[in-house]
Formats: sequence, structure tokens, C-alpha cells
Amino acid sequence: MGNEEAEIRRHIEKLVEGLNAKDPEALRPLYAPDIVSFDVQPPLQHVGVEAKLKNWEPVFTGFETVAYEVRDLTLTVGDDLAFGHAFARLGGTLKDGTVIDGMWVRITYCLRKTRGTWLITHDQASVPFDIATGKGVVDLEP
Repeated sequence: MGNEEAEIRRHIEKLVEGLNAKDPEALRPLYAPDIVSFDVQPPLQHVGVEAKLKNWEPVFTGFETVAYEVRDLTLTVGDDLAFGHAFARLGGTLKDGTVIDGMWVRITYCLRKTRGTWLITHDQASVPFDIATGKGVVDLEP
């Protein structure tokens, strides 16, 4: 693993740490100001870092504790562009005490090196769907 790949892996670890700490300000410097995010919940896209952080807001307000994990991260790294894919799961304890394991999603990251720092410029989370019902399949595990 090269230095750039190690740096990006640490960047994704910081994302996990910030989510688990329920700290939106720890997430802010990880994203490009103009990030475009395709997440599992509406709308179809979230544009800009403020929209991305607002997308995480229900996690911070609805959970007492957060357990976010990224698994099987694979990266392809160039000079100033990189992309990766992994599985991610968000679970934890809700404010009412309900413990949820969460569901696994497929996640794709695109990063750009800007002024010496890798920033997430695009991410996409998705679940497979059942063609017959049109509903997402959320009980799969990697």
C-alpha cells in the first residue's frame, strides 16, 4: 500500500470516527465544498457540504449512540483522483433505547486531492432491489 492509499484509508477512518462520535464538525473537513452525494434516502442527490451534513443530521439527533462501520474498502488511487468501494453499515442505540444492527449498503467514494489534501467529492450509497416487487433488499450481508 502506498502513502496516498494509506492517507485515503485514514480519511475514511476519520469519517467513521466522526459518525461514531456524532460530530458533524469532524465530518466537514473530509468533504469537498461541492460534494455531490447520492444516498439511500431522498432526494435523488445532496449537493454541497451543507446538504451532506444535513443528510447526516437524523443520525446525530435520532441515535443515542452510533455504530458506523466500513468494510472491505478497495481503492484505486491516481495522482489527484481516487475512487473506492466498500460496504457500510449504520446501527446503534436510538434515543428511545431501541438497539438496531442496521443494514449493509454498498458505498462508493470518489476523492480529489486539493491543495495536498484528499477530499470526498462524491459518494453513493445503495441497496439492491427485488425486480418483482420494486422494493429494496436490506437484509443482505457481505
